Amino acid sequence: MAIPAKRNTAAPRPRSRPLAALLALALGVLTAGAAQAAADSAERIAAHFSSVRTMTGEFVQFGPRGEQTGGKFYIERPGKLRFDYEGSAGFRVVSDGTTVVVRNKRMNTADVYPLSQTPLKLLLDERIDLSGEKVQSVQEDEDLTTIRLADRKLFGSSTITMMFDAGSYELRQWTITDAQGKDTTVMIYNVQAGVTFDPSVFEIDYRRVNELNRGR
Repeated sequence: MAIPAKRNTAAPRPRSRPLAALLALALGVLTAGAAQAAADSAERIAAHFSSVRTMTGEFVQFGPRGEQTGGKFYIERPGKLRFDYEGSAGFRVVSDGTTVVVRNKRMNTADVYPLSQTPLKLLLDERIDLSGEKVQSVQEDEDLTTIRLADRKLFGSSTITMMFDAGSYELRQWTITDAQGKDTTVMIYNVQAGVTFDPSVFEIDYRRVNELNRGR
C-alpha cells in the first residue's frame, strides 16, 4: 500500500510588504495629516479675516521689473479699496465695490476694470472663499501661512497669494501673478484695523473717468 505524502501543518508565513510600499503608505498618512492641518489653518485665517471689516496703513509695492513704490492704503470689505501712491505721477487705485479704476494724474488717464474680473476680488470678498478649486496651495512656515487662490472662470490663470502672520492671522502681504506670470507684490505695515472711513474715500468720479477715456 502506498504511503501518503506528509502534509505540511505549519502556519503559512505572512508575506512581507516591500519597503517602498511601506514608505509610500507612511508618506501618504503624513501628507494627508499635513494637508488637513494646513486646511484647518486656512479656515481659521478665513474666519479671522472676515471679522476685520476695515484697515488702513502704509504699503510698499514691488513691480514685475523690480520697480518699488509706496504710499497709503485703505480697505473696507467687502469690495472697497484705495491706494494712494507717492511720487509725481499721482497714481491712485480705487475700488468702490464693483469697479476698479487706476488713475494716473500725470498722464491724465483712467483705466477701468470690473472688480469681479480681478484677483483683488478674492482679497476684498466678504470672506476668503476656500470652496471648490479656488485654493491652489496652503503652506505653513514658522512665522507665516501662505494661501494661494485662483478662479479660472473669472480671471483665467491669474492668481493671488496672501501671506498671514502664523500667530495673529493678520494679513502681511499679497502677490498678484498675472496671466503672463509676472508678479506684483504689496507689503503692508503700520496697519490699523477697525477704523471708520468717510464714504468719499472710495468714491469714483465716473463722469471724469468717462471724459478722460473719450479723450484718448
